Amino acid sequence: MVRESFPIGPYRVRAGSGKEVELPITKLVTGADVSLPVRVVHGREDGPVVWISAAIHGDEVVGVEVIRQVLAAIDPKQLRGTVMAVPVVNVLGFMTGDRYLPDRRDLNRSFPGSPRGSLASRIAHLFMQEVVAKCEVGIDLHTGADRRTNLPQVRADLDDDRTVGLAEAFGAPIMLHAKLRDGSLRQAAREQGAAVLLYEGGEALRFDAFAIDAGVAGVRRVLAALDMIDEVQPAEVPSVHCRDSKWVRARGTGVLHMDVKLGDAVERGQRLGGLSDTFGRRVRLVHADQSGTVIGLNTAPLVNSGDAIVHIAQ
Repeated sequence: MVRESFPIGPYRVRAGSGKEVELPITKLVTGADVSLPVRVVHGREDGPVVWISAAIHGDEVVGVEVIRQVLAAIDPKQLRGTVMAVPVVNVLGFMTGDRYLPDRRDLNRSFPGSPRGSLASRIAHLFMQEVVAKCEVGIDLHTGADRRTNLPQVRADLDDDRTVGLAEAFGAPIMLHAKLRDGSLRQAAREQGAAVLLYEGGEALRFDAFAIDAGVAGVRRVLAALDMIDEVQPAEVPSVHCRDSKWVRARGTGVLHMDVKLGDAVERGQRLGGLSDTFGRRVRLVHADQSGTVIGLNTAPLVNSGDAIVHIAQ
């Protein structure tokens, strides 16, 4: 029996094929149309429907490359189920390299959205209706914010059995239990019954090979765990479960010199780096206030008192 075609917007995608569609968002002041690009890979055989999204923050480009590589390796004639890939959710921010939308709203605090709300709210509503509502699992790809870099990690509800199983299958170095944030895609999708993994890796506006490779491998492992593609190589080292994390903040102002790198295990009281003035005189040392693994770093050399410097997960 031939599998039914997959509906999205005004389009339908035949089983055993892939199709790129454009879902209208708005118009530019020039009159040009702005659309949400989606590629649907509709497998010949039945299976789960999964979305993979990136660039909800317009400056987070790592996920765009992750999705490109994942799609390149999927054969719709062999796929069991359906993959909905949205490489750029925040289209307007992506075009200008901006984290936010033109009205300065954070798209990832605007879900589930509204068809008559702000631009961010309308994009969120479109994504929920056309993508999330059709899926049972989602993988949302992120990087560190401006001038921060993240160790490849999955943030998810580790108290949910299905979600933790998928996070373990992903195989990132760190699995971090993360509370749901109001207005986030993860919260809105969870309320609709989807299991969601949020991947963090690398930094904004930069292709980081280690973050891209970990993301591609992780997404493929999740698809294999769902029996959508054939079995792939498992992670060499199991993910470390972490229940809490905290940023070490600067207690002075100066030029930052870091003594640790992503993935390092640190002990409470250990020296992490130091601050100097512009003549090289040491102003203050930076010490860990808890033991754990370094999962995030400030990459800006100039810091002010109170700035977040090192992110440590316990």
